[in-house]
Amino acid sequence: MQKVLITGAAGFLGSHLCDRFIKEGFHVIGMDNLITGTLKNIEHLFKLKHFEFYHHDVTKFVHVPGALDYILHFASPASPIDYLKIPIQTLKVGSLGTHNLLGLAKEKNARILIASTSEVYGDPLVHPQSEDYYGNVNAIGPRGVYDEAKRFQESITMAYHTYHGLETRIARIFNTYGPRMRLNDGRVVPAFIGQALRGEDLTIFGNGLQTRSFCYVDDLVEGIYRLLFSDYVYPINIGNPDEIRIKDFAEEIVKLTETNQKVIYKPLPVDDPLQRQPDIGKAKEILDWQPKTRRSEGMKLTLDYFRGFSEEELQKSEHRDFLKK
Repeated sequence: MQKVLITGAAGFLGSHLCDRFIKEGFHVIGMDNLITGTLKNIEHLFKLKHFEFYHHDVTKFVHVPGALDYILHFASPASPIDYLKIPIQTLKVGSLGTHNLLGLAKEKNARILIASTSEVYGDPLVHPQSEDYYGNVNAIGPRGVYDEAKRFQESITMAYHTYHGLETRIARIFNTYGPRMRLNDGRVVPAFIGQALRGEDLTIFGNGLQTRSFCYVDDLVEGIYRLLFSDYVYPINIGNPDEIRIKDFAEEIVKLTETNQKVIYKPLPVDDPLQRQPDIGKAKEILDWQPKTRRSEGMKLTLDYFRGFSEEELQKSEHRDFLKK
């Protein structure tokens, strides 16, 4: 039985990856320091003999006994609220954490896939964004701690590949949504759904003409799985090119939740991207992958998940006004 280490295992994407690799017959080691993840996302796996969990911070030395075939590095704060609250930890997990895991992969002769992000493109001047675009990133702006951590992560990963001959893969992940997102993480989908379920007005930052492209989590996991077992070593976009304006998306949420909330507008946070749409030509050609879940279907599944939250949990949700700080 092959063994895979998944960091950030108790997070949104990491927990779904744990499920997928268990389903595919792997022995899965989940690792998380629980700074943003929650054991609730993976507690259903604890009873399985082929799943084990290490409560560990990957910015410290990482040791895994025995053989290891694959590593998926998904440990990182991934929302603006998180990385504006914990900027140093965000930088460290992208730099020190990635270095530690690349070293572990070298020691174990394991293939490693690192989770990069569309944020390496910054506020793009090219649309849609393809892998050969170098980006427009403000290194010293409030989002720079995340953007530059991920850009460094890509650089050191490629250095290990070219210098040490390490088997590496790089996924540039675009906006993803689905069950197990944190209601208080500040991203658009849980922010709008949370406000609707609490009976609040939906808050749009900026004029609402900025765009996002939302990929359902099951589609994203399929893309990651195919990339890991491909022969492609350069960054590749994984996301859904179905672009929508934020103001139109807010109206979709109001209709979906069958609420009557108004939409209110507030100032756009510093360096918030105005456009986000992946060019997935490489993923189609190399991985034979493209998303299959329609947004209407995926949002219904996501709403059903959030409707399971208690009133107390809904009220604990943070507001995206934090982004203005």
